[in-house]
Amino acid sequence: MSISKQIVDDFVANDISFVTTVPCKQLAGVIDEVETRPEIYHIPSNKEDEGMGLCAGAFMGGKRPAIIMQNTAIGVTVNTLVTLTQFYRMPLPMLISYRGELKEPVACQVEMAVHTKALLNQLNIPTYHFHKQEDAQELDAILKYTFMCNKPVAILTDATFWGGY
Repeated sequence: MSISKQIVDDFVANDISFVTTVPCKQLAGVIDEVETRPEIYHIPSNKEDEGMGLCAGAFMGGKRPAIIMQNTAIGVTVNTLVTLTQFYRMPLPMLISYRGELKEPVACQVEMAVHTKALLNQLNIPTYHFHKQEDAQELDAILKYTFMCNKPVAILTDATFWGGY
């Protein structure tokens, strides 16, 4: 089974029925898999903070949402995460490609990677870093955790996890 299918199977098993995505080369397989699932309503977003707003609306409408995005936009999502998602205690699994780490071919991606974990830590967002595909075995427990405690969680997936570029 492909890692993308495994990830989306875990989404479905945890009743995630609304997913918004921002395009990313690393996450393309997961996004393609989301598109094939009739159990998931998929809305592409132009920006990550916009996607978080869509997820908030889905949650208020009784859905379990998730967002698929790059870490390079964590900085622009801080206000949305704090004043909407965290203030109103909304669970939000964030599957994030961790650009700028080892094997990154694009130099400008490195600068945000330096700040990603520190920003998430400052916001008190539980963060899990997947380096190897076996790490994805924890995803089911992470998803259960976010919906149990009504908190956003970040799942960082680096180039090593995806097998490079």
